[in-house]
Amino acid sequence: MPQQDVPETPSDPTTAQRVVAGLAKVALVFRHAQWAASGERGLTPTQSQILAIITGSREPLGVKAVAQHLAVTMGTASEAVATLVSKGLLRKEADKSDGRAVVLVLTARGRREAARAAEWPGVIVEAAEAMPDGERALLLRGLVGMIRTMQARRMVPTARMCVECRYFRPNEHPGTPTPHRCEFIKAPIGDTDLRLDCAEMERAEEPQRLWEAFVLGEPLDRHVPGRTGAGRARPGPLKPRPDVHAS
Repeated sequence: MPQQDVPETPSDPTTAQRVVAGLAKVALVFRHAQWAASGERGLTPTQSQILAIITGSREPLGVKAVAQHLAVTMGTASEAVATLVSKGLLRKEADKSDGRAVVLVLTARGRREAARAAEWPGVIVEAAEAMPDGERALLLRGLVGMIRTMQARRMVPTARMCVECRYFRPNEHPGTPTPHRCEFIKAPIGDTDLRLDCAEMERAEEPQRLWEAFVLGEPLDRHVPGRTGAGRARPGPLKPRPDVHAS
């Protein structure tokens, strides 16, 4: 009697793979919500993101900087910017510090659209707010670490995060709901207050030491550098993501 092939049983996914699967589901909902919100205003998600980036930047930005922030090609960024200019939401001006360079400036209409573009999709915010405080804090802390790893590997643009900021003092008040301290606002903060994109962020002189102290639960002034390799990653080239329907 011929031997029948036994179908292979797929191995159980690892915890990391389950995390990625969960993030993929969230990303799908997020993308759909972005298209719906942007489409109501006659924009694409890329165009809305450009408006939000420009309004949230302390420095004047050109097309190249916009492309770097979004991790897209210059062609994709240029196409999206050209459409925003044609819609009267952006205009190009000479950079005051370098007359040869061109920066992007929001028009009055553009500022109104940028304020709306900077708002997160309500359905995602509602889901996050439904989580218990402790779970939300753990999720945010985990996302900080994940983004930092991807940032170190040049997979995403540099984020303006607390854990690499010179104003951040990790674990200054251990055992309290707000164990960290922000010297910019002169106040204690908790894990739920950690920011992934802060306009006031200034990079610390020793970001790796700051990160290690944060991970180990130690105050910065008591941490001995190099005790952990947490967050260390080999940098690689930042690859622009493919982006269709930019205009």
